[in-house]
Amino acid sequence: MTERRIRAEFHCHTVYSFDSILSIEALLAACREKCLDKVAITDHNSMQGALRAKEIDPERIILAEEIQTDEGEILGYYMQEEVPPYLSPMQVIERLKKQGALISLAHPFDRMRSAWTPQTLHEILPHLDALEVFNARCLSQTYNKAAAEFAATHQLLPMAGSDAHAAYELGQAAMELAPFNDSGSLKSALKDAHPEARPSSAAVHFSSTWAKWVKRLGGAKLSE
Repeated sequence: MTERRIRAEFHCHTVYSFDSILSIEALLAACREKCLDKVAITDHNSMQGALRAKEIDPERIILAEEIQTDEGEILGYYMQEEVPPYLSPMQVIERLKKQGALISLAHPFDRMRSAWTPQTLHEILPHLDALEVFNARCLSQTYNKAAAEFAATHQLLPMAGSDAHAAYELGQAAMELAPFNDSGSLKSALKDAHPEARPSSAAVHFSSTWAKWVKRLGGAKLSE
């Protein structure tokens, strides 16, 4: 008997991120249309979008957050409470571990978006469960290649994410894997996961720039 597999998106943003105007309803509609069974909403320094979406579609949504440290960005999955930004990497990791979250890093070698030093990476390495080895928004695939090599060398579970800020980006980098429902079963499922990953066009970054301008002009509403 063939084991059932699902499709999951592990990195996406909503209107609760400073650089997205994607509403919760539009995100959920796109997830249904694209057959994404599990979706981690990883808004920048906020769990409000994930919590709102989970109220509407509890089986599909993973409570997550992309947390800005005083260096790079950490991804937490199956979180219970929000972690504030601009703490040290180890302070963020300690808070995530107390919640039993699965811990990963977002686009760790993307020089245009991350600022991890080799010293910090090796300091936090023993505390990581996974690493984002493919981010669809990386402008150069050398960044993803470096992440994949680092994950393989240090035996970290590889993850892929679209880093979607607009509905059309969702699923650009999904993963096919066994069903899961918490951080432990996700960790097990990632051991035999298969990415369905394609780089996004550089033009997707204009949607983030547009979102920032719309918000500055007061045109994006958080209420649904």
